[in-house]
Amino acid sequence: MNRVMFKSKIHRARITQADLYYEGSLTIDEELMEAADLIAYEKVSVVNINNGERFETYVIPGTRGSRDICLNGAAARKGHVDDEIIIISYTTMPDDEARTYQPTVVLVDKNNDPVSTSSSVEAYTHLPRHN
Repeated sequence: MNRVMFKSKIHRARITQADLYYEGSLTIDEELMEAADLIAYEKVSVVNINNGERFETYVIPGTRGSRDICLNGAAARKGHVDDEIIIISYTTMPDDEARTYQPTVVLVDKNNDPVSTSSSVEAYTHLPRHN
């Protein structure tokens, strides 16, 4: 059996541009792509923290070092400049490999500069549960 697993993400990136009339996709600074193990034309899910929008598209490389995150084509309707987004990639792997797999998590600051890279995601349990 194969499982679909979270491979990598860029967490809390800020949209720097939205171009409705470009031919679709998500432009990401090449350095950020490398940090998150993304390659050109790879399928990603995008989650907009500001408005709750979720969509799938593919990645195209942006100018290295620019820190650009650009929504292109129809995706430009899913967010605005300065919205925070999470860009997530997935992979498939056999069950035994999936049970020990560690994803890549790239946390960026408000300028889309990488702050940290890790291989785990901690559960957020700040608020007490109410049953």
